[in-house]
This record gives sequence, C-alpha cells and structure tokens, in this order.
Amino acid sequence: MDTQVGATGAEILVDTLAAEGVETIFGLPGVQLDYIFDALYRRRNEIRVIHTRHEQATAYMAFGYAQVTGQVGTCLVVPGPGVLNTTAALSTAYACNAPVLCITGQIPSAHIGGGLGFLHEIPDQTAMLASVSKWQGLIKSPAEAAAVVREAFRQLNTGRRRPVVVEIPPDVTAARGAPLSVTPRPAEIAPPQPDPAIARAATLLGRARNPAIFVGSGAFGAASELRELAEMLQAPVIMSESGLGALDIRHPLAQTMQVGNDLWPSIDVALAVGTRFFHPIVEWGRDDGVRLIRIDIDPTQSVAAWPPDVQSLPTPALRLPRCSIACPQ
Repeated sequence: MDTQVGATGAEILVDTLAAEGVETIFGLPGVQLDYIFDALYRRRNEIRVIHTRHEQATAYMAFGYAQVTGQVGTCLVVPGPGVLNTTAALSTAYACNAPVLCITGQIPSAHIGGGLGFLHEIPDQTAMLASVSKWQGLIKSPAEAAAVVREAFRQLNTGRRRPVVVEIPPDVTAARGAPLSVTPRPAEIAPPQPDPAIARAATLLGRARNPAIFVGSGAFGAASELRELAEMLQAPVIMSESGLGALDIRHPLAQTMQVGNDLWPSIDVALAVGTRFFHPIVEWGRDDGVRLIRIDIDPTQSVAAWPPDVQSLPTPALRLPRCSIACPQ
C-alpha cells in the first residue's frame, strides 16, 4: 500500500511489515516504542499484537511461532535491558535455525555511542546482538525504514535461516519522511538448480549396500522428497533431536538418534541433510569406511571437522521451503 504523505518512520516500518506478510507480533510496550504501537493500532485489523509480561517471553513466543508455522516469528521490545532479555530465546533460535525477526528500540540517534546514560542505553547494542543473530540493521531515517525491513526479510529467507535484528531509535519512529510507497511482498525466491555434485552423490548412493539418511531441522519442508528418496533406497531416516518430524515417526524407515548409533557400524554411505551431523557420544563422519554426502545450505557447516566425500553448494541461493540442499567440493 502507499503510505500517507509525511508518514512517520514507525508507520513506514509497520506498513512494510504488513507488506511482508507479518500477521502476528509478540511485543511489550515501552517509551521508545510508543509511535510503533500507535502505528500498530492503526493496522490492528491486519496485524495482531500479543502483549507479554516479559521480553524473554516475546522472543520465545516468536521462536515457537516460527517453529510451528515455518514462517517468520516477530517480536518487538525496548532497547538495552529489554532486548538483553530476548537473548536466551534468540540464541535458541540461532542454534535451531529458526527465522525470528527481533525489532528493538534504541536511544535517540544523536546519542548512540555517547555513553551519557540515556534510559536503557548499553554500550554497542548492535555488537552485542551480533552474537545471537545472523544480521543486524539500524534504521537511521524514515526514508530507510522500508529498505532495512526488506533486507531483514531477505536475510531471513535466504541461506541459513536464523534470527535477524532491526533497531530503530525513537526520534526516527516519530519523524515524518518524504512520501514513500511500500510495494506488495516480493515474489518467492526462485528455487536453486541442482549442481554437478548431485550426480556424484547419486552414484555413491546407488552403489551403497547399507545407506542411511541423517536429517536435522534443515530438512523441514521437504518431507515428500525425503520419504521418496528413503523408500527408493530403502534407507533408514535417522532424525536428530531438532529434526524429529522431518519424516513422520510412524513411517517404518523413521528412526531416532539412538537407533542411528546402533546402525552406524553397518552403514557404508551416509547422506546428511540439513544437520550438523554431530552427536556428543559418537564421532560420526570420521570412520574411514563410511562415505559421507552432505546436503546443507551452509557450506561451512561441520566441513572442517568431518570433510565429506561429496558436498553440494547453494546455486545461487539454494533453499527448499524450509529445507537445504548442498554444495560441491
């Protein structure tokens, strides 16, 4: 939709969230967020705001929303101690590859980094958030609001899905900018094309006597493809704790990590899909007799510890709905 002439930074922010498909925000009001909550009230028929009593709850609710729906979970909190309260949930979402958008206030723009003791001021808030998020963006003017939010969603929906943070100072939420147009949500990212490593992987699997498939949360969204491959190979699908549900546990080929541990000595080719391929008890991937194929959106994931025989790269932004597939070496 088109924003009104002289729309505030907060209105542009909320309009862009709506255009990106955000329907629910978990939030806790505070003085730095007053204009954002005013803007949300005007869009109350489009965006539902769920009020919590603690910032940690806002982020955990956003994390749960993302895990259940596969969509971006959004939380809104005040800066400083408020956003610090979200870090337990953000670090959990980071570890679990969950798409969580954390929108947080800031102190007035002119005083960021000044150390004057503004309400909720902490040293280098952005750097602190970098340890629990994939990307951080600071909105410096109303004219930047739409672009920063768009980039946040691009980061959330490409590569490895992890939390991102958008910071917006109170003076920017209140300031009125030039007439801006918030366009409808862009089309979904085109699926990547298979790379030459797929043929090498298929050859290894076709010659395997006892193949097995190990999956993590990166395999969510590709249940039908996973089931088809497993049934064709008659290979057990061994799901990590965070990958449970990638294949219906009632399927005869669906197995847990405990069973995978028992099966490991008999496996000759292991296909690891969207998983760190790590377990604190066993050293999977280091056995010389096992050929390893990795399919992962993150080309650096565990590769140094357990170099694969075949790995496949995103081409150019390899991602299934919530799934990953790999990269060649």
